[in-house]
Amino acid sequence: MSTHDLYTVPPELRTWSLDMSGQSRFTWEYDDGRDRMLALYQKGKDKQWDSTKRIDWDLEVDPYDVLGVPDETLAIHGTPLWERMDEAQRREVRRHSAAWQFSQFLHGEQGAMICSAKIVESVPDLDSKFYAATQTMDEARHAETYARFLQEKVGLAYPINEHLKALLDSTLTDSRWDMPYLGMQVLIEGLALAAFGVMRDFTTKPLPKQILAYVMQDEARHVAFGRMALRDYYRDLSESELREREDFVIEGCYLMRDRLRGRETWEYMGLSKTEVDEAMEATDRSEYLRVFRSLLFSRIVPCVKDIGLWSPRLQQAYADMGVLDMAGQSLEALMKQDEDIAERLDEQRFAEEEAERHAEVAETIALGDPAS
Repeated sequence: MSTHDLYTVPPELRTWSLDMSGQSRFTWEYDDGRDRMLALYQKGKDKQWDSTKRIDWDLEVDPYDVLGVPDETLAIHGTPLWERMDEAQRREVRRHSAAWQFSQFLHGEQGAMICSAKIVESVPDLDSKFYAATQTMDEARHAETYARFLQEKVGLAYPINEHLKALLDSTLTDSRWDMPYLGMQVLIEGLALAAFGVMRDFTTKPLPKQILAYVMQDEARHVAFGRMALRDYYRDLSESELREREDFVIEGCYLMRDRLRGRETWEYMGLSKTEVDEAMEATDRSEYLRVFRSLLFSRIVPCVKDIGLWSPRLQQAYADMGVLDMAGQSLEALMKQDEDIAERLDEQRFAEEEAERHAEVAETIALGDPAS
């Protein structure tokens, strides 16, 4: 089945073309490199995995209860609009909500794949080119995984959100080599990583938990890559150059915040304009979504501070968004947690598979025992 058959509305175009600017940079220095970056590159090679083998695709998923989370997580829960809906309509709300979330993850991963490929082309340092090449493969695997999940398990997909598309446009059309890092590694990847984490920790369903945990294990390295490269580079920028980057960060964070409102989910479900407005008012008032949006900046804010973009005006922008307190988060602790959760999932799965094999062997021996 073509993915286009799953979309709630036909995409405007089968492809989206951007005229990207900038230079392709070669370097003839093959021996020198930063130890931290080369260590991250080695880890990127060591941690490659195959989604067809590591993920248990035989696990069933109810498309009307993809994550197995309480209805209280839905923005309209408990509102008059929710109370007017019958159970069939509520099931569709659950399905469309999950389909929209995972669709934006999918589109973001394709954007990350293209951005990391551009980094390989444009970044001046060979050690960064090496790592970005491993990330390009990671992002291809993530896009493959989310596409399969939507196609085989959910059966519904959404086009790319306009705010995500706008940030990708700004990121990819900028000629400066550091902007794909800043737009993708820090903003888009940082927000996605936090969103994956909230959903990974909340879901009671084993298949989405596996997918989110394994993708996060990779994404934690990608954010670390962006931090290393930009922290070194931004030390030498002028005040005016840093201000340009801060302007980009502020605009990008507002785009990411607005992306989370998801107006198109209500429009595509066939609600009237009045009902869509009612749903959006509930979204803006939802205490759960307020906390959720705040948590989504838990990776971005400390990363922006760490790379050296931390002027009073940027801090004020984060204060206005209600996320300034996220600056105290430890990125190292969050990354270690992401690694540990993925490893524990593997250990648990392997232990269960080993126990099943032992049981099969014992059963076979018992069947062949004349005394049994």
